[in-house]
Amino acid sequence: MDSDDDPCHSKRHIDSSKSPLISAIMFAAGIFGNVAALVILEVQRRRETSSRGASRRALFHVFITALVVTDLAGTCLISPLVQLAYARNTTMVGMSLEDNSVCSYFGVSMTFFSLATMSLLFTMALERCFAIGYPYLYSRHVTKKCAYVTIPLLFVLCMIFCLLPFAGFGKYVQYCPGTWCFIDMNPVQSEDRAYANLYATIMLVLVLAIVACNGFVVFQLFSMYQRRKRNGGSAMATMRSQSDRRAMSIAEEVEHLILLVFMTTIFIICTLPLVIRVYINSIGTPKESHRLDLIALRFISVNSIIDPWVFILLSPSVLHFFWASVCRAVLMFQSSMTKANTTNLELCRTSLDYTSHLHSVENL
Repeated sequence: MDSDDDPCHSKRHIDSSKSPLISAIMFAAGIFGNVAALVILEVQRRRETSSRGASRRALFHVFITALVVTDLAGTCLISPLVQLAYARNTTMVGMSLEDNSVCSYFGVSMTFFSLATMSLLFTMALERCFAIGYPYLYSRHVTKKCAYVTIPLLFVLCMIFCLLPFAGFGKYVQYCPGTWCFIDMNPVQSEDRAYANLYATIMLVLVLAIVACNGFVVFQLFSMYQRRKRNGGSAMATMRSQSDRRAMSIAEEVEHLILLVFMTTIFIICTLPLVIRVYINSIGTPKESHRLDLIALRFISVNSIIDPWVFILLSPSVLHFFWASVCRAVLMFQSSMTKANTTNLELCRTSLDYTSHLHSVENL
């Protein structure tokens, strides 16, 4: 029987009252959502190869594809172990009594995919930050090759961090109900406590950096819109083609920003409970709450399920339909609008033209 102080770290069998239904549903939803997102990404990639904006969207497309693939890999490499544990009524520790390798593998995987996903989101936010704030520098020096170098480098750095417990810095332990392992969030040794705090701090810094980058992009897009609004009235007739291109560019960037902000918000909501639990367990009282730890784990596991569905619902075709519907509703009431709203109406018209252009490209 497990001791009161350590109820689950050495447990070998799962309670028969525990049901695998929630884990099975999460596994199926994660697989289906990520595969569907990959199919949509591939369809979009093929359609965009014939459009003029393909090169500008290529880098963001590489990062979003890497994010979906990472989520899919995490689901495929972690969730089957949970189902196997329920099927055999055996915990992670019970599957490998001699060397605890299964529990260590599960802990490394959980830590790696949480760090990798957050790092990719930060890279995407940074890419949008350079694209909007420093367009000349971005066009001259940032290419798809940067993504092909950055993504493997991020994975290597994340893996190095995850392997530190095997060098004596940090520790992976089993948590209730015995179907998952993670960093020891209530360690006795000072180096293990430092490792847990380092993980939580890295995640928190990445969250703050992503929020800062997204805030900068929002400010830059708002400034672009304000400049267009100030300069649009008198020169609208003579500079229609140039303003059309600017409106289309702003619309594309807003699409990327909406997708990134939603994914970031969801990941923050899913990640912060685990980060908070790490801080509470590592600096608080020695009494553990495995029930709260399990809730925090399920929060972070849900992220890989929700992310692809966010992408599907906020894909360009869906956003184009929504934006076109809003603009058409606005144009229906243009006769009652004041002169001050002329620029807003023009933006809607050019956005409708942009939507029609994209639909014509997609139908080629």
